[in-house]
Amino acid sequence: MQGMDLALAQITERVRTAAADQTPLRIRGGGTKDFHGLALHGEVLDTRVLRGIVSYEPSELVVTVRAGTPLAELEAALAEQGQCLPFEPPHFAKASSDAATVGGMVAAGLSGPARASVGAVRDYLLGVTLLNGKAELLTFGGQVMKNVAGYDVSRLMAGAWGTLGLLTEVSLKVLPVAPGEATLRFDDINQADALRKLHAWGGQPLPLNASCWVQDGGVGTLYVRLRGAVAAVEAACKTVGGTRMDNATVAADWTACREQTLPWFTARAAQPGHALWRLSVPATAPVLSLPGGAQPLVEWHGALRWVQAPESTGDALREAARAVGGNASIFVAASAGGTSASGTFDLQSKALEHIHARLKHSFDPAGIFNPGRMARAW
Repeated sequence: MQGMDLALAQITERVRTAAADQTPLRIRGGGTKDFHGLALHGEVLDTRVLRGIVSYEPSELVVTVRAGTPLAELEAALAEQGQCLPFEPPHFAKASSDAATVGGMVAAGLSGPARASVGAVRDYLLGVTLLNGKAELLTFGGQVMKNVAGYDVSRLMAGAWGTLGLLTEVSLKVLPVAPGEATLRFDDINQADALRKLHAWGGQPLPLNASCWVQDGGVGTLYVRLRGAVAAVEAACKTVGGTRMDNATVAADWTACREQTLPWFTARAAQPGHALWRLSVPATAPVLSLPGGAQPLVEWHGALRWVQAPESTGDALREAARAVGGNASIFVAASAGGTSASGTFDLQSKALEHIHARLKHSFDPAGIFNPGRMARAW
């Protein structure tokens, strides 16, 4: 038996035994996102033995990769062909020895600064192979975007945090790296004016790729990244204005925004008891009235607003978000650690909770996969 087949057979047998004994399993790749979710329970089932790129057709813009493959390894292989994962998945590696995995990327369903312009992880997920809670190896989707078989089950795995099954392989659509790029900076601009500019630009045919408004020392700054054809980017620079920044220099700042290592994020360490809240709202939502006059960091052209505040302000934050048609959840709890997740998912609808519970029971009837990670009941 080949090495990879043997590794999969061993994992399959472990899942079968766990289902029979009702032993909880904690599916884990690099563990770089252990800080998120309600809890971490069960015996660790390490996916990193399932590693390697199975197939890659640059001309077809499709790659199939095993779930335990380091995300950086996949990105490097794509970069050699001038291609990328356009949704910029965060790694959240805290040390050089940490390595986010492709399976973890899909399971978390998190996207970076370009999310509002190019789409999310699930939009590039063509197919998956997974082990369900009965130790059955199932394949959904394929290697093309069109799916005529009914429900697109593959996309259910994006953001499921391993509660529905153990991913073994995923197929992804990739895209060429944009030939043109520019970052523009707008100094001394308040949040309301920044949102107005972003809303106005959003209604124009501009290659707007990412944006970030942040307040430092009481002074707000807006950063806007343009990507696309060289001619389109150059024309947009003249239309939009601002101060053009050096691409090589600012690239590290966009990475820091993606990885939440900007000074705004790291300042939370000096505020004991503060959690990092994620507010998802319509991009057209106005400035929100936040408890304690908190100033958010704004991404996704206004649709994503990060807030640092005590967990006791949760009701006020959720109400502020829901008032404009959005939601709020704890992304990093004040007490979160490497082995203790305590962020929360904001499942507002009882009907939605019921659907999640039924899906969980269908894929994992014994409830062995990542119990309590998304909901205390399962």
